[in-house]
Amino acid sequence: MGRPLDGVTVVSIEHAIAAPFCTRQLADLGARVIKVERPGSGDFARAYDERAQGLASHFVWVNRSKESLTLDLKNPEAMQVLQDLVARADVLVQNLAPGAAERMGLGYAQLSARHPKLVVCDISGYGNDGPYRDKKAYDLLIQSEAGLLSVTGTPQEPSKAGISIADIAAGMYAYSSILAALLQRQKTGRGSHVDVSMLEALGEWMGFPMYYAYGGASPPPRSGAAHATIYPYGPFAAGDGKTVMLGLQNEREWKLFCDKVLLQPDLATDARFATNSQRNTHRAELQAVILATFGRLSAEQVIARLDEAQIANAHVNEVGELWNHPQLRARGRVAEVASPAGPLAALLPPGVHDGFDYRMDAIPAVGQHTEAILRELGRGDADLDRLRAAGAI
Repeated sequence: MGRPLDGVTVVSIEHAIAAPFCTRQLADLGARVIKVERPGSGDFARAYDERAQGLASHFVWVNRSKESLTLDLKNPEAMQVLQDLVARADVLVQNLAPGAAERMGLGYAQLSARHPKLVVCDISGYGNDGPYRDKKAYDLLIQSEAGLLSVTGTPQEPSKAGISIADIAAGMYAYSSILAALLQRQKTGRGSHVDVSMLEALGEWMGFPMYYAYGGASPPPRSGAAHATIYPYGPFAAGDGKTVMLGLQNEREWKLFCDKVLLQPDLATDARFATNSQRNTHRAELQAVILATFGRLSAEQVIARLDEAQIANAHVNEVGELWNHPQLRARGRVAEVASPAGPLAALLPPGVHDGFDYRMDAIPAVGQHTEAILRELGRGDADLDRLRAAGAI
């Protein structure tokens, strides 16, 4: 079946996570994504680790279904190859250092005059202007600047998110912004410039704590894996040493929890716990009551009671268990992609569409498609030999 972005060509000068995550999602929808890498080593994320059958875990995650073109962009002939490629493209994505694209003649103002239909997306830590423009920006640094660390962790110590959440946020907003720009181009006939910053992307995700602390009010406290302001909502130990995650959202659920899970219906009207605010204030006392009951049960027995009461709950799984999660398997959400190291499992993108199948093509080797792309652009054997001899490809 045809895909939404069939026929759309994306050229991406990308590395690490934010831009590759954005362009992989465009590839999932059918776009042709040409990934420009350094000759030899390629995207430095290829060397982060060797955990996926010898390949880097980050790279495998965000680079399937792409073509790898190696170019030394300091070489004028290689830069001309890139310019010829951009002339044929619908979208250019880059996450070089701020100002680098303009110095190379790849800024939106420079390109739009020649290619008015081109969509250009710049992804950076802090954006293309402002006093922080030139600061280095890694994921943990943006988590810190955005205040995420202030609300994540335990009361004693802040913690970063366990995944590259700032990169992911920026990649998601770049992806959706490019889709919006392509829709806008259908109406106007012109491309546009998208400037996405990691700080602004993660800042949007910080909306709840920002409003919770609005006007100088106290911010949400760091509360480990528990909810900062709703209780009981978080992890609780069962008697078999396993942990159960549960969450209550309203007073109706609180009464059901007391009656059917704790088997203490009178607790629902205890003045210490009668409202969420009171339960939040008396967390330690309520936690002792809950743990006393759960301590006599296995985790599965606790979950059975919670399910009977229709109280939201979850197993506290390890990362590796997600590949075999019964719900993902039942819905057929685990697929397979080819790679230089052989076939690898891969989760299908979120969202089940009945109108098309996601593209799930191979993860490319460094420079795997260089020769084919150059020949497509009209370069012959002599050109290829010259570029190779110069180390330009």
